[in-house]
Amino acid sequence: MVKVTSEMREKAQTVSLVTIYLDGREVRVPEGVTLLEACRMEGIHVPTLCHFEGLSPWGGCRMCVVEVEGQPNLVASCVTQVRGGMRIWTSSKKVREARKTNLELLLSNHPLDCQLCDRNGSCELQSLAYQFGIREIRFQGERKVYEVDQSSPSIKRDPNRCILCGRCVRTCREIQTVCAIDFANRGFETVISPSLGLPLGESVCVNCGQCILACPTGALSEVSHVEMVWDAINDPQKFVILQTAPAVRVSIGEPFGLPPGTVTTGKMVAAFRRLGFDRVFDTNFAADLTIIEEGHEFIARLQQGGKLPLITSCSPGWIKFMEHFYPELMENVSTCKSPQQMFGAVAKTYYAQKLGIDPKDMVVVSIMPCTAKKFECQRDEMRASGFQDVDFSLTTREAARMLQEKGIDLKEMPEEDFDDPLGISTGAAAVFGATGGVMEAALRSVYEILTGKTLEKVDFYSVRGMDGVKEATVEINGMEIHVAVAHGLGNARKVLDEVKAGRSKYHFIEIMACPGGCIGGGGQPIPTNLEIRMKRIEAIYQVDRSLPLRKSHENPAIKRLYEEFLGEPNGERAHHLLHTHYVPRERM
Repeated sequence: MVKVTSEMREKAQTVSLVTIYLDGREVRVPEGVTLLEACRMEGIHVPTLCHFEGLSPWGGCRMCVVEVEGQPNLVASCVTQVRGGMRIWTSSKKVREARKTNLELLLSNHPLDCQLCDRNGSCELQSLAYQFGIREIRFQGERKVYEVDQSSPSIKRDPNRCILCGRCVRTCREIQTVCAIDFANRGFETVISPSLGLPLGESVCVNCGQCILACPTGALSEVSHVEMVWDAINDPQKFVILQTAPAVRVSIGEPFGLPPGTVTTGKMVAAFRRLGFDRVFDTNFAADLTIIEEGHEFIARLQQGGKLPLITSCSPGWIKFMEHFYPELMENVSTCKSPQQMFGAVAKTYYAQKLGIDPKDMVVVSIMPCTAKKFECQRDEMRASGFQDVDFSLTTREAARMLQEKGIDLKEMPEEDFDDPLGISTGAAAVFGATGGVMEAALRSVYEILTGKTLEKVDFYSVRGMDGVKEATVEINGMEIHVAVAHGLGNARKVLDEVKAGRSKYHFIEIMACPGGCIGGGGQPIPTNLEIRMKRIEAIYQVDRSLPLRKSHENPAIKRLYEEFLGEPNGERAHHLLHTHYVPRERM
């Protein structure tokens, strides 16, 4: 179903209109829009494969062709602008035959084992084949067979399923500015590949997974940890505990038919308990812990003349991006581990001691909206407990598949609470899932720690929203604190270039690798688009408003953790378990 977006309506109201004739009907559309946009404004679905929200139009797949009177050939509607008086046909015999032929040509060089593909049921190529009634392939020819690239800890690349739509290339270049992949070779030899034909794991790929969200087929997918988690659950010698990220509770309902932005916290806990985990905890607990450590780190730098601006470190995609492209800013980045890794370190020390369990027999599993978390948990630095602190990281998609395999319908689950004590959290931790959330949570605590006064208005609206870079100034004890928030690595690059050039006025910067923050992570359900991101973000703030405690330093379980085990924030034991270091990486 085609949706008319608010952006389309706004465009129609603010620019001059032209008259065109669409399938014989006279319609008025904004001057300068493409034929594809004009069709969608009129509720006409034109199929596309290479076109994708937020990316430059390309016109490569030719699925969106339409017939324009006076033109000798069909035109790609995604790259053709309207002109007054145009007469356009979207479903003439010539158009339908061309689309069907283009689709058959794509299928002729594509594996037809849909049942074995990760995208079975959500593949755009599969959907179009059904839509066009294709039951046989008329074209037969030599089919290329490529080796599947499994060198990355996060992303599996299967060139055999690639249709060369270029959406991954443009996402990596235009949205993330990483440029880890591009077209290589020419003609029938064309492939999408990292530079010099290197494996993806040896490239500058930051593991963000935005290319997976953009891919219309199963050519890109996450490296699966599902079977390893099943093995752990079914091993009677292992004590398996789960942590669930803030953004998962507002997205995992989507694979079960719930609307985007549905808050499923209690049902999610019940479902994962029935999956067989020994304890179900909340990464939000560790998000509160992160704010205490990062907040005190910021205060120390502010008061003692440390390196500023301080840049947050919760996003492993951003961290690897920094290690490749901005290693000179390494000292500006907070030494705090992400909540995922803080949780693992605390679980295999503090919590293991409480239960009298040998940490070698404890398996820590995370469910994250992020593919880069798979890379992060395997980093050599993440073994503060003496073991790998987090053993396996599942994406939201993988977790949903495990529930479906078990026959658990999330919608039918009762509401249950997280286990104690690593399941207690505040609203500040919940907003970690949205861009601006880490900054807002930090400001709530830093203000009260520095002033000793109660912060009455805890909502920092200036750091919320989907603007690529957001700025705010907060007065604390008579000092103006300048902060910035960037999401998506292309936006991060703008801020970092200012810092690198010495022109930055900021004291504190939040960076998230993915558009929208974690709610738009590369491990989230497909599709993930702007409309869905906005609904998930609103749900995150709904969770925040619903909780009795909304500041991280008010979390009683965190207070107890420091009293019983960690000592002082940023103290010796806290630094050993909860802080880390980074490594410069080559740009090739």
